[in-house]
Amino acid sequence: MASPSPLHHFSLKPKRANLYYMTLVAVLCTLCYLVGIWQHSTGTTAITAAISTSDSSCPPIPRNTTIHLDFEAHHRAEDLPLPLAARVPHLPPCDAKLSEYTPCQDVTRSLKFDRERLVYRERHCPEKEELLKCRIPAPHGYTVPFRWPESRDSVWYANVPHKELTVEKKKQNWVHYEGDRFRFPGGGTMFPRGADAYIDEIGKLINLRDGSVRTAIDTGCGVASWGAYLLSRDILPMSFAPRDTHEAQVQFALERGVPALIGILASKRLPYPSRAFDMAHCSRCLIPWGQYDGLYLIEVDRVLRPGGYWILSGPPINWEKHWKGWDRTAEDLEAEQTMIENVAKSLCWKKLKQKDDLAVWQKPTNHVHCKVNRKVFKKPSFCQAQDPDKAWYTTMEDCLTPLPGVNNIKEIAGGELAKWPERLTSVPPRISSGSVTGITAEMFRDNTELWKKRVAYYKTLDYQLAEPGRYRNLLDMSAYLGGFAAALVQDPVWVMNIVPVEAEVNTLGVIYERGLIGTYQNWCEAMSTYPRTYDFIHSDSVFSLYKDRCEVEDILLEMDRILRPEGSIIFRDDVDVLVKVKSIMDAMQYDARIVDHENGPIHREKILLAAKQYWTAPAPSQDQGESQTDS
Repeated sequence: MASPSPLHHFSLKPKRANLYYMTLVAVLCTLCYLVGIWQHSTGTTAITAAISTSDSSCPPIPRNTTIHLDFEAHHRAEDLPLPLAARVPHLPPCDAKLSEYTPCQDVTRSLKFDRERLVYRERHCPEKEELLKCRIPAPHGYTVPFRWPESRDSVWYANVPHKELTVEKKKQNWVHYEGDRFRFPGGGTMFPRGADAYIDEIGKLINLRDGSVRTAIDTGCGVASWGAYLLSRDILPMSFAPRDTHEAQVQFALERGVPALIGILASKRLPYPSRAFDMAHCSRCLIPWGQYDGLYLIEVDRVLRPGGYWILSGPPINWEKHWKGWDRTAEDLEAEQTMIENVAKSLCWKKLKQKDDLAVWQKPTNHVHCKVNRKVFKKPSFCQAQDPDKAWYTTMEDCLTPLPGVNNIKEIAGGELAKWPERLTSVPPRISSGSVTGITAEMFRDNTELWKKRVAYYKTLDYQLAEPGRYRNLLDMSAYLGGFAAALVQDPVWVMNIVPVEAEVNTLGVIYERGLIGTYQNWCEAMSTYPRTYDFIHSDSVFSLYKDRCEVEDILLEMDRILRPEGSIIFRDDVDVLVKVKSIMDAMQYDARIVDHENGPIHREKILLAAKQYWTAPAPSQDQGESQTDS
């Protein structure tokens, strides 16, 4: 009898196992299904109840309804809470006695420095541990200045409460005090018939009407009446005077709406590039031009463009007529004039004319002849290995700044400038010659168009900027090529263009070749100006530039010091930077908001608008412990 097959013997076992497995899977699936049904039913009820509780007023959505999705950003940068580490302390108002505080020209600090050559009146800034962490108040009763051109002739007394000049310069017709205001009749020491008539006399000696003279520097400017009356002739002045016994000269100039800085010719270069100004002027400015081997005229030569003019009135000019009135001997005045004439010749300047109380010299258009005559004039020699545009705490040298080379005697060194107003948009010679690293003519033109677009956008954000006459004194903290100022040239404003000394490329010479004005500045330090100088400040990427160089709040406190009550600031920077800046502006009691870039919300670069509130120091009779604000 045959035995059963081994295969048949083992086939029963797998069939039985499979049956067990199938039964177990079916039970588990059923169980999961039942649990799922239970969870679904209870979850739906809970969700329905929650929706019903939160908003029982929402109507049901009809079928076949098109739902429009909203992709706009509803959470803005300024809505985000700041981490505790980023919060800033309250920045209180300073004491009322600091209402005219100028940190780098502080009178008390200046007394520690050398009086020889008036070094003590130069910039001497506080150390980091000396910086004030408070907001400079406006004097009690401060009022928004008169609008230009009325401001040229009138200033509120409460804004600059100093009557010293009305007494000291009473006979010279500088300034008169009348009730609640000062009146500026346009007089000056050397122009008793007024600044306008005085400028007319200059216009008989050189051409002020054809656009060849656009930028002018007034050394020892007084209350800047000369500069004030030049503005109506489309000539843009830069006036400066020291903070000295004639209290508030530059403060008066700025309150009038005239460009000015606190400054002095002492031991350091003026904070301007070489070949910047078409005309330099001194009217009894008390600068010892012939002393120190002509050092101060050498500095004027550095900042004058080729073919530029130097105008001198007052001692010693026309000394034969005035020497008795000047309380000096005829011999002394004659020796002074001879010394000035000799220095001017050594600089290769040509004396164009001397008529009555005015003398005019002209700088050569190139140095071809000047290099030859160094055999006659041993001093000053030409400077060697010197950056002629470096002018921030740069010591003056008694050497002649060489002009760029030329191919023939008729060529203008550095390139010929277009006449104003074409100069504003023509490619500056420094760019067309390739002497400004990395900037081409095409980049210049694109930048000009870009800022036209940006300024138009700004005016939609700040209605005061769009209102002609609301602002007068403007500051661009990082001007690059001056595009912001160029876009505003038709408005009744002037712009102080700043090129930070930390900027990658020094473009201030380009700005001057466009017929605009400006200065160098390190924003870790205070500016050489009085509080409440500017109506509007523009800050383009300044805080990104100064990251890790100094404290954000210190820069903002300086901006607050030089901004007038009810003035405005527009910041342009990375959104993360602006969030931090806004938090500090909130602590400083500004009205501030962040808005999108002009090209839309996808850009990381944003714009922060900040408006300074009106507040002043308390009235003198008030308890000094009371609140410092006066709304």
